[in-house]
Amino acid sequence: MWIQRLLSPSMRQHFFLFGARGVGKSSLLSQLFSSTYTYTLNLLDPFIEERLMMNPGDLRKIVHGLPETITHVIIDEIQKIPKLLDVVHMLIEEKKKIFVMTGSSARKLRRGAANLLAGRAFLYHLYPFSMLELKEKFNLEHAMTYGTLPRMLELDDPKEKEAYLMSYAHAYLKEEVVAEQLVRRLSPFRKFLEISAQYNGKIVNYSNIAKNIGVDDKTVKEYFSILEDTLIGFFLEPFNHSFSKRFRAKPKFYYFDVGVVRALAHLLSVPPLPQTSYFGEVFEHHVILECMRLADYFYPEYRFSYFQTMTGDEIDLIVDRPGKPYLLIEIKSTDNVNKKNITSLEKYKHEFIHSEAVCFSLDPIAKKINDVLVLPWAQGIKQFFMPE
Repeated sequence: MWIQRLLSPSMRQHFFLFGARGVGKSSLLSQLFSSTYTYTLNLLDPFIEERLMMNPGDLRKIVHGLPETITHVIIDEIQKIPKLLDVVHMLIEEKKKIFVMTGSSARKLRRGAANLLAGRAFLYHLYPFSMLELKEKFNLEHAMTYGTLPRMLELDDPKEKEAYLMSYAHAYLKEEVVAEQLVRRLSPFRKFLEISAQYNGKIVNYSNIAKNIGVDDKTVKEYFSILEDTLIGFFLEPFNHSFSKRFRAKPKFYYFDVGVVRALAHLLSVPPLPQTSYFGEVFEHHVILECMRLADYFYPEYRFSYFQTMTGDEIDLIVDRPGKPYLLIEIKSTDNVNKKNITSLEKYKHEFIHSEAVCFSLDPIAKKINDVLVLPWAQGIKQFFMPE
């Protein structure tokens, strides 16, 4: 099933394309680059991996042997052999080829002292499908139940979808964590994945998680770092400003896909039903992912945070938009937003000079309540995160 992606990398420049396993990196590149002028090395192929692991310099021989008609060289899963980047660096100086490198982890590249081509290559990230990519194929209930990894659109049977998501979690453990030797002991890390998934969208409490899995706080922080580096999740930091001493100072953590986090938390058999707190949590997660994916594609200079007071007042997203007012976003799963739903926005908007306050919700009617613009969630995301 071919779906046009929003990400449009420059085909005339060297670039890295990072993204978690299964988001469609190889599919995107096959759409962009014709095999008539492209040579691909897939490091997931054990034969190719072993050969280049033993002799990274063989890449130089391979590229020098390519015909002039081959203008682009793609190296899939470059993090498996970080030393190849030194060879690519030399080849950029020697040959008039464009190099494209994909990866599902930046961790091994950094630890392998890879130079990331000293700024000679652009850097892009690819994510699971956005609603704007799926268009008429998008279904909110489906997205909140199974997420938006490309494979979810290819499977029809709900049991097959659940099986894929569960196998994805196991594949992550096997391919990213075990194979790359990112942790010494797998058992506590496996427990960590389940508990961290249950913490999804909540303020991280390292001590509580450490007690639950029988390790120290430092180990839990390292585990979260692994999730970040393998692009499985990200921290949403608390808003940092001179007046923010009254607010929470610890980050929240979000997984990169709703379906994957539900699988890790063993909640695939629990559908998010409207008018339940779980529905609200999943809806908020979905909307935050949409905002951040689109911002990375079109407005990479945007910076996201949240704030929550010590008494529990909260604004879900604070978007720092250089050259524009702060955007304050509250996310509500109700289909009839009223003044009570936007109390925090009204209460704290004055703390942000030159800010816009909006509420993204399931309310089908756009309206304005005092200084707060209330929009249907999809309309709001398009309005604030899609280029005109």
